[in-house]
Amino acid sequence: MSRGSAVIAARTRRRWSVGTSAIALAVLLTSCGLVGESPASDPQPSVPHASASPDPSSSPDQTEPELIPDGSAAENLPLFASVTAKVWASEKRSSGRAYIDALTQAGFDRTRMQVTQDQSTVGHAAESLQFSVAWGESECLVGQVGPSTGDPVTEVMPQLAEGRCLVGATRSIDW
Repeated sequence: MSRGSAVIAARTRRRWSVGTSAIALAVLLTSCGLVGESPASDPQPSVPHASASPDPSSSPDQTEPELIPDGSAAENLPLFASVTAKVWASEKRSSGRAYIDALTQAGFDRTRMQVTQDQSTVGHAAESLQFSVAWGESECLVGQVGPSTGDPVTEVMPQLAEGRCLVGATRSIDW
């Protein structure tokens, strides 16, 4: 056998050994229940946020959250998240205007809101849509939805300079 043939044979044996070891490890971990667990089974998520999805364990007679005008942003987050979830569940889920209109109908101040564009600069649906309500002098209720986001995300964030909540260009809320 030539030196070149011997090197190729040795590489093939190593690849076969590594491949076999990887398969054996995967079978072992699967049988122990360590592979295939869903991230949802983790009792403490790594990034805290309020899910905008309705709680499946909530009873139908539970009252909807209400706006607390003198409350903090955190106290109004449940209503903000509920409104976001309802719009996300509708056919208007990719319309920034739908979120602004629904938040306004729920009692949030339209003059304190911001929303990003529904479409990219080349006319495609936005992968991520953000909207916000400035709350008080230092906080914001911020929502993010879209195909790249997965489930809607709603959080309380600090206000930016000049009372803004979102970074970058936003669209006029002139309707």
